[in-house]
Formats: sequence, structure tokens, C-alpha cells
Amino acid sequence: MQESLVADWSRYYVRLIAWLDGVVVLWAMAGALILRFGTTRGYELVTTDGERYIAVTLILSAAWWAMLGFSGSRDTTLLGYGIEEYKRVLSSSFWLFGLVATVSYALQLDIARGYVALALPAGVLSLLISRALVRSHLRTQRKSGGSSSTVLIIGGAYGVEHLARALFSQPMAGYLPVATYVPEATPGTAVNANLKLPNLGHIPTVEAITAAIREVRPNAVALSSGVPLPPRVIRELGWALAEMKVKMIMAPALTDIAGPRIHTQPVAGLPLIHVSTPNLGAGQRFIKRAFDSFGAVALLLLLSPVMLIVALIVRGDSPGPVIFKQSRVGAEGQLFDMYKFRSMVVDAEARLEELQSQSEGNGVLFKLRSDPRITRAGKFLRRFSLDELPQLFNVLNGTMSLVGPRPPLPSEVELYQSHVHRRLMVRPGLTGLWQVSGRSLLSWDDTVRLDLYYVENWSVAGDIAILLKTFRAVIARHGAY
Repeated sequence: MQESLVADWSRYYVRLIAWLDGVVVLWAMAGALILRFGTTRGYELVTTDGERYIAVTLILSAAWWAMLGFSGSRDTTLLGYGIEEYKRVLSSSFWLFGLVATVSYALQLDIARGYVALALPAGVLSLLISRALVRSHLRTQRKSGGSSSTVLIIGGAYGVEHLARALFSQPMAGYLPVATYVPEATPGTAVNANLKLPNLGHIPTVEAITAAIREVRPNAVALSSGVPLPPRVIRELGWALAEMKVKMIMAPALTDIAGPRIHTQPVAGLPLIHVSTPNLGAGQRFIKRAFDSFGAVALLLLLSPVMLIVALIVRGDSPGPVIFKQSRVGAEGQLFDMYKFRSMVVDAEARLEELQSQSEGNGVLFKLRSDPRITRAGKFLRRFSLDELPQLFNVLNGTMSLVGPRPPLPSEVELYQSHVHRRLMVRPGLTGLWQVSGRSLLSWDDTVRLDLYYVENWSVAGDIAILLKTFRAVIARHGAY
């Protein structure tokens, strides 16, 4: 029954995405055809010169649709969680058009550049939007426990509990723990009762484990780190799972490490996992700086009318300067002046000490939901993060980045443990994982974990994904006060 359920939801979404991909790709290519070769006469879609592009449109549409499938962008393990699905959509689209450009040049084919220039961005943007809409629907289903793969977790008591908590904390990933199995544990041993997961046994044999699997019929079996089973038993268990058509998942003890840093090398039948050192090289720093500069200029040009209106509101709401400058700690521990629209009264810094005892923060960061120092205009500005727009000038002068860890105060850095200083390896950001994950609602440990994850797993695609999520977080006002 469970196998049927997972097959039903996975087949449904794969077919839905495949159908949407076909519609979107054909729409983009046909639209480019009409816009590039369309005439002023309504009954004609294309001119004589453009008629051959009808065949080109159909061929490229089919190739684009196939490329999206070959790249694995419709893989059910990617649906609903993470940015890998979007990355594969982008990479397959650009690879296809790059291949078209190469073949056209090599064979001296005369393909209109305007036609391609219209089709590519329209198609990519529409594909990303359609995937986002499907993902939104899938996430709604997973919030209620549907459209997910049930998982039996096998391992030591600590490893099982850690993996179960991780999966429960991210229901959008589509894995729902239903039971545990703790080999070689003392009879009666179970994971934390708060997880409400039944433990199905302790005998470390393939026969006992497969009997437990048949009892709950999970869609997948996850082996947590430190699973107390010999390699022979794990191999035989893999064979048994394959016969039962149950997926096998290996969960190593590595935490907060993204795919680009992980490389697998088979040696003597063992899949050795290599983890590269987190370090932004000169090339990566140049790319990030160029991305920041271009993005900051574009956003300043786009948002300049909004910033002018906000400046007038701040000026008219309360006495004091429009721009508030505050010393923050940047990359490598260097101090810099961070700019914000003033959202508090002029003597806010002087009144901070008397309010410290009322802090609702996480022990290091001061937060007060009903802070009496915030002005009337400041409440509105903070709700929609408009007070942070002047930080675009910090991005331009190189003291901040568009995306990065939260810029800390010197007083906060003094309270850092040694490992937390790794947050200062990169420039602080106008936005970051901390902002799209809850902002003021996060615990200090969660704040640090998210910032360190970003520092150690930076990528351009990751920055773009965070910027897109920031817009949604600002509109939703989640964790903003």
C-alpha cells in the first residue's frame, strides 16, 4: 500500500512537470517565432523568410524538453526542496542553447540571433515560475504529511535520533520517519519519546531487519551515521531492499556541507567521500564582487524612487538625521560604518543599556518586539525591511555583500566562541540565510549554523536563490520586528 502511495504521488508530479515543461517550452519558442518574424497582417503568423523557423521551433522545443528530462530536473528526490532542481533547469537550458550556437557556427547555419535571444530568457523564466508553482502546491501537501516518502531509520540510538529530528525539521524535503531500528542495542532501548517513533527491533541480522521492514512497508530505509552493522550485512541488506523495491539512503555524519564540496571516489569497492576545504579563491571572490557590484547598481537604479520617498517619510516623522550610521564588524574583523534609514529616536543607543534586561533575543543578539525607541515610521520600515536599503551603498563600497552572514556589532563579536569567528571569513550581507529562515525568531545556535553553512558552501546559484527568497520573506514579514 505504501509503495503504491509513493508511486502515485511521484508519478503524478513527474507527469505534471513534464506536461508543464512541454507547454512552457513550446510557448516560449512559438512566441519568439511570432515576435521575431510576425507581420502586420493578422492572418499571417510568419513571413516567407520565417517559415523555415516553424520546423526549427518544433525541433528545438522537443530538444529542450528532452534536455530537461536528461538533466534529471524532474527527479522526484529534488522536488519541493533545495535549489538543485532550479540549477538543473538553468544548466540544461544554457547547455542546449550553447550547443545550438556551437553547431550553428561550425556548420555556418544562419539562425536569427534575435529569435534565440527572445526564446531563451522567456523560456527559462517561465520554466522557473512553473516549477515554483508546482513546488508551492507540493509543499502544501507535505505540510499535512502527504506526498512524502515514509522512512525507517536504522542506526545507533544517537544517530537515529539526530537523523529523525533533522527529517522532521524539514518536512518539505519529503521524508517522513515512521519507525526506528537500533541494532545491537539493549532490549528496551528506544529513541527520544518525544519523537513518537516505535522501535522495531535490535537484532543485527538481515532477516530480522527485513522482517521489520515488511511490518511497516516504508518507501525508504535510511542508515544513520555509525550504524552498528558490519559491511557484509549492509551489502546484503541493500540486495534485500532492491528486491522489495525499497530505496536505501546512507546518511553520513557530515553536517552542513553542500554538494559542491563533496566528491565520491570508489576505492576497492568503498565509496570514499572527499570533502574539500571551504575557501573562496581569487576567482570566486572576483565573481562574487562583480555580482555584488552589478546587483547593487541595478537595485539602486530600480529602487531610487522608493528610497527618496522613504527618506522624506523619515525626515517628516521625527527629528534627527535620515541616515543612521553604526559601527559593524566586517570581513576579517575589520570595522566599517553600516548605513540604514533611521528607524529609532536619536538617543536610541544611549537608552540601550536600560532595556537590556527586557531583551527577547537569543542571548547574544538584542531584540525587543515592542521596542519603545522605534519611531512610528520605523515600525513600518522595519516590517518591510525598507530601513536596510541604504546598505546597497555599503555593497558598492565593498564593505558588505548582497548576500552573506548578518553584520554583527563589536559587542556581539566579543561574545563569540572560537568557531563562530568563521562567520567573518566573508563580507556580511544585506540579506542571507538568516533573513530568509526566520530572522528575529531564530535561536543563536540556528543563526550561527546558517551563517557558517553559507560561508562554507558559497555559490553564485545559492546567492541568486537567497535573493529570490528574500523578496518572499520581506512580503511575508516573517520574523521581522
